[in-house]
Amino acid sequence: MYYIKKTIEIAACHRLSLSYPSKCTQLHGHNWLITIYCKAETLNPDGMVIDFTHVKEMIKQRLDHANLNEVFTFNPTAENIARWVVDSIDTCYRADVQESENNIASYEED
Repeated sequence: MYYIKKTIEIAACHRLSLSYPSKCTQLHGHNWLITIYCKAETLNPDGMVIDFTHVKEMIKQRLDHANLNEVFTFNPTAENIARWVVDSIDTCYRADVQESENNIASYEED
């Protein structure tokens, strides 16, 4: 099995829809770190799992300097964003979404 890991930094804002009072229901921003893990049993014709540049383009073009509430139809929690990343890239099996130094959410396919 071949594995790659790509970390992307984006700046984006969001507000969360929550069932309890929280300051996170107000529009606010983060400098997010998104780490994307991909794997393949065989390499593509170019000798790669997937091109690092293509991974960056798929995520950064959509999310960087965006209001995530306008990008997604779901509540843009770090957990939901991690799931979206995995679902968006064919070879991706795990994503870590870090919205601040001590707050990281992960999603991994079984």
